[in-house]
Order: sequence, then C-alpha cells, then structure tokens
Amino acid sequence: MKNIFSIVKLTIVMLVVFAVLYPLAIYAIAQAAPNKGKGETVRLNEKTVGYRRIGQKFNQADYFWGRPSAVDYNAAGSAGSNKGPSNAEYLEVVQKRVDTFLIAHPYLKKADIPSDLVTASGSGLDPDISVEGALVQIKRVALARKLSEVDLRLLVESMVNRPLLGPATVNVLELNLAVGKM
Repeated sequence: MKNIFSIVKLTIVMLVVFAVLYPLAIYAIAQAAPNKGKGETVRLNEKTVGYRRIGQKFNQADYFWGRPSAVDYNAAGSAGSNKGPSNAEYLEVVQKRVDTFLIAHPYLKKADIPSDLVTASGSGLDPDISVEGALVQIKRVALARKLSEVDLRLLVESMVNRPLLGPATVNVLELNLAVGKM
C-alpha cells in the first residue's frame, strides 16, 4: 500500500510538471521570440502570403516547385509517409512524381532529377529545396515567364542559404516571390 501512494504522488507531480509547468515554460519562451512563436510570416503588399519555415504547394509552370508533401502541405497534420524505400506503394508514388516532373522538364533525364524534388520530407512541410533542385527548374520557369535563364540562375545563386552545418538550400517561397518581382 505504501508503494501505491508513492507511485500516485509521483504520477501527480509528473503530470503537473510535464502537462502544466513545461508547456507554460515553452509558451513563455515563445513570447520572447519574433512573432511571439507564431512562425515567421512572409508578407507581400501588406498581405501575408506564407510562412518562411513551412512549405507550400507550387505546381504551376511559372513557379519553382518545392519538395513534395506526404500531407498535402497541411501544417496541422505534419507527417511523413512512414513508407520505406523498398515499399511498393511508396515506389509507385515516387515514380509518378518522376513521370510528372519529366513531363514538365522534357530536357531532363530521370538521373538528372534531384531526389528532394520527388521524395517527401519527414515533416511533409519542408520549405527548402536543394540548390540543384532549383537549378534544374530554371529552364521551365524561364520559358513560362519569358525571362532570361542567365538572370534566373543569378537570382537562384543569390538566394542560396549556406548554413554553417548542413547542405546549401533555397527557400522556395522566397525564390518565387523574387521571381515575381523580376
């Protein structure tokens, strides 16, 4: 009986710590962050057009495309597909993405497509693509917008994020907004 009371007391203490105090501490810390922890918004003409760290769906020819999403870019349901590279269903989805990408980019071969453009990220909301992912799309975007490929390449290269650790990336929303200003 003595052990049961100890376990119940410990359970109550842990519930208060992890269900009340910890969330309150995280909330307080978030209030000190820019935008009070609600995400870094991207605005255009005084209107919010997206969030810097949440991917959005771009599938028109005149926009750079981001990484595919397993949750159709639903930030409320962030998740990956949980299917491994040997799963037949997963391979079928990736093959459809490859086929769609090749239709829009007939000048490419399958081997030229960076993997981040046909595989979803773990969160399903990745806002960035690889530099290679942006570069292979320049020709399509340039044709659709009647812009110079050289100018687009210079724009992409100017928008590369080079972190101290990790691969260089390009934020798709910011890139598309910059292309819109050209």
